[in-house]
Formats: sequence, C-alpha cells, structure tokens
Amino acid sequence: MNPLEISSSQFRHLAERVARLAADYLERVDSVPVAPAIGGDESLRVFDAELPEQGIGEAAFDALPDVLRHSRAPNGRFFGYVLGSGDPVGATGDLLASILNQNVTAWRSGPAAVMIEKTVIQWLAQAIGRPEFRGYLTGGGSAANLMGLAMAREAKAPANEQGVNPGAAVYASTEVHMSIAKSVALLGIGRDNLRLIRVDSSLRMDTGELERQIAQDTAAGKTPMAVVASAGTVNTGVIDPLAKTAEIAHQHDAWFHIDGAYGALAAIAERDKFVGMELADSISLDPHKWLYQPLDCGCLLYRSTEAAHKTFSYTGDYTRALSTDPIEGFAFFEESMELSRRFRALKIWLSLRYHGLRAFRESIRNDIAHARRLADAIEREPQLELLGRGELSAVCFRYRGSDGTSENDLNQLNAAILKRVQKRGRVYVSNAVLTEKFCLRACIVNHRTKDADVDAVVPEVLAAAEEVV
Repeated sequence: MNPLEISSSQFRHLAERVARLAADYLERVDSVPVAPAIGGDESLRVFDAELPEQGIGEAAFDALPDVLRHSRAPNGRFFGYVLGSGDPVGATGDLLASILNQNVTAWRSGPAAVMIEKTVIQWLAQAIGRPEFRGYLTGGGSAANLMGLAMAREAKAPANEQGVNPGAAVYASTEVHMSIAKSVALLGIGRDNLRLIRVDSSLRMDTGELERQIAQDTAAGKTPMAVVASAGTVNTGVIDPLAKTAEIAHQHDAWFHIDGAYGALAAIAERDKFVGMELADSISLDPHKWLYQPLDCGCLLYRSTEAAHKTFSYTGDYTRALSTDPIEGFAFFEESMELSRRFRALKIWLSLRYHGLRAFRESIRNDIAHARRLADAIEREPQLELLGRGELSAVCFRYRGSDGTSENDLNQLNAAILKRVQKRGRVYVSNAVLTEKFCLRACIVNHRTKDADVDAVVPEVLAAAEEVV
C-alpha cells in the first residue's frame, strides 16, 4: 500500500471529525469574536514549525481548533472588505470537488465538471439578465478583469503575435479597483496609458470628462482600446453610468468592460440599478462575494466567443482535442488563460439547487436594506459623519472629532479608532479614503447579518472613540 493512501474507513473517520468541528463552530459562530485576539508574534509561535520528516497521523488534526481560534470569524458582524460569508452548502461541494480532483480544462478531462460549469455560467448570465453571454469561472475578480482586458487588447489592438501597440489607452474612473491598473501592467499596455477619469459629486465616472480625454487622445494619435465601468466601486458601491459610458466606448470603437466583481450579482435583486449592463462586451463578477460562496470563485462573462478564442486559443500537441464533436471536443483552455482549473462550479451548482435563486435575491435585498439601516443610524448620531452611501451595501463614515480638529488629525484619529474597533472584536469594519478623508467602511455581503449586528456598529465605534480620545 502506498504510504499516502488511507482506507475509506479512515477517510470517513477524519471527514466526520472535521465535519463535527465545522458544525460545532457554525453553531457558536455568532458568539465568536469577529477578530481573533492574536498578534503576529503569537501567530508565529502557534503555527511556525519544522517540516515533519515523520508523519504524526491523526494527531495532525489536533491543531485544527487553533486554526479556528486564530481565524477571522465569518459571523454576522463581519463588514470588512467585500467578502461573502461562505455558504456551508457550497463548502460541502468544495470537499467533494477536492476528492474528485477533476482538472476542468476540457470535456475529456472532466465531463461532469465541464458540463456543470457550463450550466452554472448559463445560470449566472441569466441571473443578471445576460442569457446570451458565455464565460468561465476564475479565481476571483482580478483574474476576470485581467482576462476581460486581454480580450479587449486582442480585439482592438492585437498584440499576441507582434507585441503591444504603445498607442493604446484604457479608461476608468479614479474609483476603479486596483486590479485594473495591475492588468494593464501585466498585459504590457502600461500604467502610463491608463487614463483615470475624475468622478462627479456622487463618485460616479464623469462621462463628460471621459469624452474629453478620449477626444484628446485620438487627436494625439492614440487608440481608445477599452473603457472600464464599475458596477459597484470597492469603496462605496457606486455604479457608474453604464449606458452612457457604453455609448461613448462604442462610439470610439473601444471595448466596454464592466468590473462587476462587487456589484453585478446584485442585479439578481435590483435589476433597475444596472441599466446599460446589457451593452457590455465583458463583465467580471464574483460569486464568492454576493452569492456568498466559499473562496475562491470569480467569473468572466463575455459576448463574443470569437473574441475569446482569438485571445486565448493556443494549443500544444499534448492538449489538442481529438474530437470534433461540439460537446466532447470542448476545451475551456481555448477560451481562458488557465490550463489546470479546479472544479469551482460544483459548490455554486449545489448551492443554487439547494437554496434556489429566490433565496439569494432575498438575502441580497436584506444586505442592501442593512446598509441603509446603518447609514440612517450614522446620520442620526451627531458624533459621526456619513461620507459615502452608494447604491449597494457599502457605507463610509468617520468620527467627527472636536471643533477645529484638522483634517490630518481627523485622519489619524479615525485610523486609531478603526484599530481599536477591530481589537475590541465585537464588529469588524475596514477602511477607505474618500476625497483625502480616512473613513471607516462597512460593507455588508453577509447572509448571517441581522438587524442587531448592524445596530452594534455605531455603539462600538463610539466606545472605541471614547477609549482612543
């Protein structure tokens, strides 16, 4: 017997042990501090160890309670970043996907996995009102944005064979996600060719400024390659004017990409907020955000299969399809930058079948309502100032401080308050900077959040402020 093999009874015992641990944790997760009381030195002491030459068998599992104890709790009071809360039904799909260990590269390497992913992509496109789109699952929105812009580059300024056109430009607002700047660098377009368009008073892209910048660039001989609009900016959840932005992009024959990693899936519940999304050439979205799926799971949807093939198709003899059948000859690697790909679709497939789309629609609406509830509570509190209230579920605010406090001192004060709130462990908020003002930021994409969790934010911030001041 190979030394790595274990019997089915051993696996059943280990899986049941982990399942009991996970179930017990979920049963008490609401009472667990949202941030672990651990510092860097303590985490090093607990987890740093020598590589074991000799295995210790089941005793390896004895350290799992330490992992739980020193992890950020996914309870209803976690409002940091844009991170979904991890549906346990989806988590069971991840376990089986890891056991099956399918390489979802082509139908021949994982028939069930490929067909389930194609079904899930169809469901996601249908859920946001774009049933004509194709696509694939990615590790996250950053990868989806990278591939969307790769398609834009190859469609508008082909570079796969002869290199990058130095005169191509990409346009996005100053509030765009950092993955766009990373993508233009990785694609060889260059960050000097990324035009960050100012935003209006509502923090939406100023389409008038976009038109002026494109006109200036075309007069200088540059090629407008792509325009990126945000369907939910990471700081405030603002949705750019999608229809007008699409009109400008297409008027100049530029690719229109929507970064919807945060917000696009909210179209399941709030379709009217996303008018113009149907005009996109490509859309990124993240099921591990507003479908509450366990990490990792992003998605890129696109309109043109031909554009995807033009961008990503390059096959070695060792991977060449031997079948011309449209199903059996299908290969995701001809439409994606990845070859080896895990079975990400199984958790979404299970989760959507188990809960149904209506349950997700209601949960998304609850999150948006909770954000409104929090913003209203902040506006009622004279010691706090509401700085950002987008259309989705992100709320930015700060502690006002005393009269005459400088902006720099207010920024430092609020940074200290944020650290104290996180250290107290009752609620978890993150940070943002809006118009050079340091903000406390709560983003609610959490199916476990209740009214009481939202109502805890303001008292916690005020208590932390009292301790800091």
